[in-house]
Amino acid sequence: MSLEAVDSTVRSREHYESLLDAAETYREALVVQLCGDVGLRPTELAELRIDHVEQVRIDPPRYLIRVPAVDDGSGRTAYLPTRVERELRRYARSNGLSPDDRIFPVTARRLQMLVSDVADRASELADQPALADVSTSDLRQYFLQSALVDHAINPRVVKTVGGWQSFEALEAYLAEPTDAEIVDAFGAIERPSGVDHGQPEPRSGAVVSDDSVIRLLLAASERYALLRLDADGYVERWNRSAASLFGYRAGEIVGTHVSTFYPDAAVDDGDPERALSTALEESGHEDDGWRVHKDGSRFRATEVISPLRDDRGRHRGFAVFVRDVSASHEELESVRSRCQELEARYAVARAHRAVTQSLFESTSHEDIEATTCTALTDGRVYDCAWIDRATVSDRHTEWRASSGIQPDGVDRLVPDRWREEEPAAIDDDGETVSVATDVPLETANEDERTDGETGDGAVARVPLSYGDTVYGTLSVATDRSGAFDTDERRWLETIGRLVGYAIAAVRRRNLLLSDRVVELELACRDDDSFFVAASRQLGCRFELDSLVPISESTQLYYLRLEGASPAAVFDLAADDPGVEDCRLVETREDGWRVEFVIEGSSPALTLTEYGVTVLDAVTDGGKTILTAECAADADLRTIVAGLRSTFPASELIGKREVERTVQTSREFREGLEDRLTDRQEASLRAAYFGGYYDWPRESTAEEIADAMGVSSPTLHNHLRKGQHELLQTFFDDPAEADAGPSESD
Repeated sequence: MSLEAVDSTVRSREHYESLLDAAETYREALVVQLCGDVGLRPTELAELRIDHVEQVRIDPPRYLIRVPAVDDGSGRTAYLPTRVERELRRYARSNGLSPDDRIFPVTARRLQMLVSDVADRASELADQPALADVSTSDLRQYFLQSALVDHAINPRVVKTVGGWQSFEALEAYLAEPTDAEIVDAFGAIERPSGVDHGQPEPRSGAVVSDDSVIRLLLAASERYALLRLDADGYVERWNRSAASLFGYRAGEIVGTHVSTFYPDAAVDDGDPERALSTALEESGHEDDGWRVHKDGSRFRATEVISPLRDDRGRHRGFAVFVRDVSASHEELESVRSRCQELEARYAVARAHRAVTQSLFESTSHEDIEATTCTALTDGRVYDCAWIDRATVSDRHTEWRASSGIQPDGVDRLVPDRWREEEPAAIDDDGETVSVATDVPLETANEDERTDGETGDGAVARVPLSYGDTVYGTLSVATDRSGAFDTDERRWLETIGRLVGYAIAAVRRRNLLLSDRVVELELACRDDDSFFVAASRQLGCRFELDSLVPISESTQLYYLRLEGASPAAVFDLAADDPGVEDCRLVETREDGWRVEFVIEGSSPALTLTEYGVTVLDAVTDGGKTILTAECAADADLRTIVAGLRSTFPASELIGKREVERTVQTSREFREGLEDRLTDRQEASLRAAYFGGYYDWPRESTAEEIADAMGVSSPTLHNHLRKGQHELLQTFFDDPAEADAGPSESD
């Protein structure tokens, strides 16, 4: 079917799309579409509501508009293309319209003026003066042409949906049929019988142009924009997608350089010009970076620039496709930040595992300190680490071990407030780890330093403690961002305790394995010791019988008390927070045996934590004399300083190196046989080999007594005295033990 000439300003799809490109708002574009794609009049648009739209098919979705009656006319039903329905719904949603609200709450005249404004802009942008005269009536004429000519829709359907009263308005688009068209139209008559005459012959539909596809894609999201630049990089074409993304109207941005969309720093670096020149040289360029909205806010975008050339290959401008990827960029940055955080935590964990491994291989106090510092700085988690031991007596600090920094360089990193503080397991705020920020951190080793490179860092300090004894402090420094958070502080606390345990353990091991020991005699006059204070107030005397460790901070004392009643001593103990419990064990002619449970610091406990074994302690007249022994290679200054850090009124009276006496098992057995009577030894043997000491018991006391021919009470008497001799031989000093056996039964 051929088309006769029709007097309409909108003569092609290109003209229509120029109008859509000139629309600066969704409202303008929607009015143009409802006139040009649906065929509505301005008076009908002014009364249109969302509830006039009705979905009549689900798969695929299809929509109709129940056009309201206006100007005393009758209502009608119009077809609503799916793409226009989507635009209509999005406009209503973004403007918060309810189903009963008018979509365009303005007069029909205002809608006509709106179309006229869009036509004026389209005329300028497309350089088509004729477009300036486009009206809503022209858009309805375009609807007729598109339906009847481009899509060959049934004229009766077009007449009904467009609201035309007769076919006269359609005549201009209904040309006289050609001979071929007449023959094709009556082809059904020539078909053989049995053929379904109700089925039309296959007919290919109209091809959707690439421009339409692109337009649909851009309209589907507000995160995409397509704009056109001239050869010098100035905005030449602007459309709704670009206006929605950047926020500019066409009149505000056309003729402006593309650098307007870049941050100032990128413009100063020449990024816009570089992107255009690269696109021209390489026939395209893709970039990722920050772009700027009209309001100055930034967003992350990917940008594709393609040069445009005419038929002769001459450069005419650029096509720029921009995609807002802020959401994915933020998600990526969040994931990257989390990965960096996890990597940092893993690096810290590796460093702390390296410290634990090094402790197993260390054999001395000094070795523990050196390997701990080295392990912490090997992985570059910490720039430097050092351990110091502070002595309270002379307020002197010795940098005994360091890694990543020279000992004489430590002073500049230590905060002033730390210099005045004594090492403590817990500070005044209840924290174990102290942290200082804004430390002038510098690359540690001179051969690694670059032109005096410095930076702000942080330093953390943790005490190396075992029980209440602090062997010193471990400090680490780093310039990592976010260093020393709660988890890392907990790790450092654990490292401090591990190193403290290791120091105490290695001191005790060295004492046990040493053939020669140093015997120490120390005096303590400090009233922080309960026994010193009690002897001074009551004029009494305490002599240590035995010291039994119960836990890391609790010890059980068995003492001989003279010069004051147990009741008076117990009254003082009730007011002392360090005495957890006390009781009378035995009354003797020359005094009493008492038991004390001491919780927390005591001179004996402090010495024990430094790897010293307390042999004897006598407290009299407000002074305790302690006799103890330590390994021959032990650092006596550290031991005494550690005691004085808790009990300042303490001093070393004397020392001497002695050979450790070792009693063989044979000597022990012979000494025990000398102390047991025949009956005691026989009873112990019978009970042991008869299974009396097994659990569950293989024999009862009555069965053992019957086998020996004695009564059960007699057997129990022999066993009790024999066990007493056995334990006395094991626990008592051989020099003080009774020389002969117990009285014969």
